Amino acid sequence: MDNMEKLLFSLGDVRRPLHETAVLVEDIVHTQLIHLLQQAAEVSQLRGARVISAEDLLFLMCKDKKKLRRLLKYMNFRDYKSRVTKGLEEDDLLEDKVGAGSSSSSSSNSNINKRQKLAHDFLSSIDQTGELLALLDDEEIDEVKQERMERAEKQTRMMDPAQYAEFCESRQLGFSKKASKFRDWLDCSSMEIKPNAIAMEILAYLAYETVAQLVDLALLVKQDMTPKADDPFTHAVSATFIQYHSSVEPNLLGPHAIVKTNPDSPENTPPPTPTPLVHHVGKIQPGSLGNGGLAQDSTKTKQRKRKKSAAACGIEAQSSAIQPSHIREAVRRYGHKIGPLSPFTNAYHRNGMTFLAC
Repeated sequence: MDNMEKLLFSLGDVRRPLHETAVLVEDIVHTQLIHLLQQAAEVSQLRGARVISAEDLLFLMCKDKKKLRRLLKYMNFRDYKSRVTKGLEEDDLLEDKVGAGSSSSSSSNSNINKRQKLAHDFLSSIDQTGELLALLDDEEIDEVKQERMERAEKQTRMMDPAQYAEFCESRQLGFSKKASKFRDWLDCSSMEIKPNAIAMEILAYLAYETVAQLVDLALLVKQDMTPKADDPFTHAVSATFIQYHSSVEPNLLGPHAIVKTNPDSPENTPPPTPTPLVHHVGKIQPGSLGNGGLAQDSTKTKQRKRKKSAAACGIEAQSSAIQPSHIREAVRRYGHKIGPLSPFTNAYHRNGMTFLAC
């Protein structure tokens, strides 16, 4: 299981996500980040900068205040982590720094809080109403993050110790662990205006948030598409979702897969009931006598039942996993604009791209 599959598992998918779903999610994230980098480079050129910095990405995030607030909290967390790390290092080297002056400590503290100071200075320069600066001190509960935490807690209720250890390991994954590989994945070396270190931190965070939002939306789609016995509108599913199932899914199964669309067709009728074999009374059946004849037959029968149950469990696990069609339908719904207020929705378009993380 690769890292993307583990990431999907940690965000709400089944323990063994589909490889096709992981490949599709990775492709969507990569495409969105490339377009986001291009937009950030345009903003950087407009202000005459030589690198893509955090200010350029913060400017693009201003379209959605909820997601901007989430990013600001992440930047505060990174500063807090830097302070903790710096404090541990100072405790280890306390004897070597007895004669250090107060000026050096103040400069190091300002350097540790550089993300918060950077965000405050930039937002104050573009904020005319005070709404953006208020996000820095906003302590409102993030409903999306709260829902993800509750979903993770529900996932762990039925886990054994081995599964829980695997889940905790998957929860530690992200795009910021190996900065050099992440930079190569985005092909930053070929760009004329390259992102700096803090911008790469924000891009790694936005990549993770894009995966998380794809899982959030796909789970909603999956819930909508699950048949409900007491729902009279179960048959009213999206036409696009049906198209994905009929046209895309056979390609995943192979070129010789046959999709039966009409439930009343002869191909979908159940096979005839086989005629039971009538044995004559008094006739000895093979295997009924001898050393362990009945035991061997019962053992073989149990093995067949185990294989069938294992295969059924595998099919059930795959059916409960997030399908590629769920991801495509989620992206379609997120980017679908309806009504006169559509230009003011969170999902905005530029160059045909609907961004999920900003």
